[in-house]
Amino acid sequence: MLAKVASATLTGVDGQAISVEVHVSNGIPSFSIVGLPDAACRESRDRVRAAIISSGLSWPQRRVTVNLAPSGIRKGGSGLDLPVAVALLIADGQLPARVADNVGFVGELGLDGTLRGVPGVLARAHALAAPQLVVPPDCAAEAATASGLRAVSAPTLSRVVACLQGRVAWDEPKSCAGTEPLVASPDLADVRGQPLARMAVEVAAAGGHHLLMVGPPGAGKTMLAERLVGLLPPLTTSEALEVARVHSAAGLPLPSRVLPVRPPFRAPHHSSSLVSIVGGGGAAMRPGELSCAHRGVLFLDELGEFSGAVLDTLRQPLEERQVRVSRARATAVFPSDVLLVAAMNPCPCGADLGPGSCRCSEAARQRYRARVSGPLLDRFDLRIRLDRPEVADLVRGIGGGESLAASDSGAESTATVAARVARARDVAARRGFPTNSAIPPGSLDSLAPLSPGALRVLEVRLRQGLLSARGLQRVRRVALTIADLDGWEGKLRKTDVYGALALRSNVLAVESTGDGAYPAAAHRA
Repeated sequence: MLAKVASATLTGVDGQAISVEVHVSNGIPSFSIVGLPDAACRESRDRVRAAIISSGLSWPQRRVTVNLAPSGIRKGGSGLDLPVAVALLIADGQLPARVADNVGFVGELGLDGTLRGVPGVLARAHALAAPQLVVPPDCAAEAATASGLRAVSAPTLSRVVACLQGRVAWDEPKSCAGTEPLVASPDLADVRGQPLARMAVEVAAAGGHHLLMVGPPGAGKTMLAERLVGLLPPLTTSEALEVARVHSAAGLPLPSRVLPVRPPFRAPHHSSSLVSIVGGGGAAMRPGELSCAHRGVLFLDELGEFSGAVLDTLRQPLEERQVRVSRARATAVFPSDVLLVAAMNPCPCGADLGPGSCRCSEAARQRYRARVSGPLLDRFDLRIRLDRPEVADLVRGIGGGESLAASDSGAESTATVAARVARARDVAARRGFPTNSAIPPGSLDSLAPLSPGALRVLEVRLRQGLLSARGLQRVRRVALTIADLDGWEGKLRKTDVYGALALRSNVLAVESTGDGAYPAAAHRA
């Protein structure tokens, strides 16, 4: 007898509909699986057999052939255990012939018949054409977020059989409508001093500009990066579904019965391999840290300690906002729309580059900086140098008092800056782009026109060879973000361009065009 059951497998972060076909016939007792299964799929024979026997059901002493159609697509993982078991019971006559019509099944079986969760259930649910999906209890809430699909669950294979026979009811997941409770994030007001760095973090969050911070240990680079994610607007429903699908495929925990609201923040260790960053890894093709940070922040601390090969693989994904991973047996496309924030020391010893403070040789410093190639460095719209905070900023408020030299720092909280970032992003959205960093070069003349003074400033930089054609486009985008934060709607001013140039260099500069000197950081004038 032949039985067919609908299911789905996972390729990268995308689901692929699968038809599990089981044929039971007379002959020498055997069990074979065809249709390009991987090792985990082939091992389902032993799991399914033990689960059926442990559930009080009969294992057919006949020839059993399982085909995973379409046969030209490789199938991986243990998520096909449950559909294989159900199709086998139907083909053997232990379940009615049409009991699984319009029902899909996804789940791993334990040897005692329990159902266990598998990664990528949300993507599999979207790929299924069946109106109902049976999943393990651990995955029911995740599957229920798929629109137009009824997700039900059962804890064991025997319970699945009883539900299919109509003897008991399916377990319905609790309501998935809701938002992730926002846990209080670190406050930007905790950062002492560093006005330029605080401005850079705000501009990065408002315009989606990649940020590189170079400074000695204790300058506050990590503190600033950890507080940047709190400045980003909450995820929309469509963005939350994208993030949930990627995290599910990667096997990361999801919020209970809700979609994520806060943008993700990923901070991989500098010893991470190339595959762990960009994704891939055999037939499984799991997303890497770059994709797990999709719609959020990817923070690379100690950038100079990462492998140069790993860093250079980020260049194309940062431009295209997706990763194409091709292997001999599989190809996958992972989303990678991230805000890249990186931090590194000025040299291997980490000393502030004062007179005689650095203990590194010139060759060691060159090797350290050579890890970050010129093309990757050019991807950072914002590049700033941080020094250690002033003593007065650090001791202010300690012991209930203030230092003699202290005064009100005027440090803004995360809530205040986030409101300004949200307004700037709304302005960018009205232009038709999620952030200013996504504006194509051909639209800059109409969306970011330059005033005569701003044009002269950029022309001087180009003639001096201090700015490339790509750098010119990036400076204009950053200047547009600065103008949006200021609420300016006219042509870009000189102060906007000076602010963008200051955030692209390591020091504050003073430029003069004959009309007077303008401090590069005074963009709010």
